[in-house]
Amino acid sequence: MHVMIIGAAGMVGRKLVDRIAREPLAFGRPVTRLTLVDAFQPPLPEALRHVSTALTVDLAATGAADRLVESRPELIFHLAAIVSGEAEADFDKGYAVNLDGTRALFDAIRQLGLKSAYVPRVVFASSIAVFGTPFPEVIPDEFFTTPLTSYGTQKAIAELLLADYSRRGIFDGIGIRLPTICVRPGAPNKAASGFFSNILREPLAGKEAILPVSDSVRHWFASPRAAVGFFVHAATIDTARIGARRNLTMPGLSALVSEEIEALRRVAGDKAVALIKRVPDPVIERIVAGWPTQFDAERASSLGFKAETSFDEILQVHIEDELGGRIP
Repeated sequence: MHVMIIGAAGMVGRKLVDRIAREPLAFGRPVTRLTLVDAFQPPLPEALRHVSTALTVDLAATGAADRLVESRPELIFHLAAIVSGEAEADFDKGYAVNLDGTRALFDAIRQLGLKSAYVPRVVFASSIAVFGTPFPEVIPDEFFTTPLTSYGTQKAIAELLLADYSRRGIFDGIGIRLPTICVRPGAPNKAASGFFSNILREPLAGKEAILPVSDSVRHWFASPRAAVGFFVHAATIDTARIGARRNLTMPGLSALVSEEIEALRRVAGDKAVALIKRVPDPVIERIVAGWPTQFDAERASSLGFKAETSFDEILQVHIEDELGGRIP
């Protein structure tokens, strides 16, 4: 089986590669070819180095998508994106990567399919940013998308394209609306939601973290481990069970910033919590104010997608997966 991961150098991409390396039968049959694609050189997994190729590609560049699909991958994970804060700050770059690059990939698959039978499974990383105010306290699966950021708009358009291309039999697509992934490992990125991870990850490492919003902000979360599980499950699920509504809101945990902080206190004590510095940022506050806070993700849950149910669980995942099972 030929698997391609576009956005393989990103956090979720790297963890998905690690999962495949640990579980070569994760998709029900052996991975005989693994193509890792990103704008930056993705690392090759040692266990699958003999079947892996790393490509440095700008998906939005003319002809790039056509060259990628020439190898006819049977399973394509499209994870590449300009993150929310950067997409809002750089209008042209956000649309070039998040929309134009996605459309180029989808149409490259269409063009190849017109020449010969080719209908891959495409798993697309979408976001809860496709929803915007006003919305109910708990957003049901039937709620319409009304994004209030450029990033959310780009993802919403891509969702419509994915559903239409799937309807026409061009590929077999499924869109995964990710919660905010927390705790993200590594250095802070340009995502507007990055502080949700920063205020846990940095204090656990003995470093100061900035909190730009109120403790009363509520949001929708899942761990990196859960996110990888979403994609693996989406790769193998019978999409006939999904029907024409190809984009699914993933299960997650609705929690306040104050609940994050109290979970940190239970795990690492008052000393860690004292490293959180409150520095209000009106730009971040405005972006976050337009984000949804809680979902009834019944469709995805009924289809077998799973996430954590407490912030203690999310912190424990971070400690196990990133800190060797203990706090430094």
